Amino acid sequence: MRERYLAIVLLDIIGSTRIVEALGAKRAAVLFQAHDRIARNLCYKFNGREIDRSDGFLLSFESVVDAVNFGLHYQKIVPLKLQLNTRIGIHWGCIVEVHQDELWVGVGAKKVELEGLNKNIAARVMSICKPKQVLLTEAAFQECKGRMNAFTPKGARYACVGLYSFKGVRVPQSVYAVGETIESLQPPKGGDKVKRLGGPKRVKSHFRQMRFHELFDYFIWRTGFLSILVLLWVFYEIISKPLMRDFLGLRWWSWIDTVNAWFSNLWLFLKGQ
Repeated sequence: MRERYLAIVLLDIIGSTRIVEALGAKRAAVLFQAHDRIARNLCYKFNGREIDRSDGFLLSFESVVDAVNFGLHYQKIVPLKLQLNTRIGIHWGCIVEVHQDELWVGVGAKKVELEGLNKNIAARVMSICKPKQVLLTEAAFQECKGRMNAFTPKGARYACVGLYSFKGVRVPQSVYAVGETIESLQPPKGGDKVKRLGGPKRVKSHFRQMRFHELFDYFIWRTGFLSILVLLWVFYEIISKPLMRDFLGLRWWSWIDTVNAWFSNLWLFLKGQ
């Protein structure tokens, strides 16, 4: 065994037991095998290594950039092609890499196993993912920050989604989301083994990615102060300024008579006379 730094990726199919119950064992096996082929092709493409498989995969990458590219391309293909909801957690840290004896491999043991707290941290991050989401720890984010390559989708964006306390981990962890849609960047809630300590309630779109209702919010609410100033200016120019001119040009009683005549005419108009 040896210690080394790796990007640890945990991938999970959400509701896999329910899928097996709904489809039956044979049809579910066909679906999961199609999923595994896609996942393994992408793992090979981005220089990853399969460590273990159950409802999903435990993978390792020597580069966080490769791990992120794997996650982004996986979430573009699998939910669309197979209609599966999946989640991915990524962590970067020192891990104990155990190479088993060929004797044990011959009877079914995994050739390489990973041991250590960092594997548990990756599992905790994955457990709070929303469907179709890719989450990273701060260590993974700092390792790949500004290091994207030609395989990274152009619309990919990072966002800090909050601070979380993981069961069994003394130090709280900042968690980041990476994705191409605003839905994939929204902060997840905590879980049985993860407690949310704080962070943004919602991550907002960049201006160029905003939808109509978000643009409406941006221009109306964010420019509310400017809108109030414009309304005050309109009120002054159209209504107040003529009244002030009349007020200054007439005597007090004449101005009052003028206002009274306006209201009398308005009242007659409303009565329809």
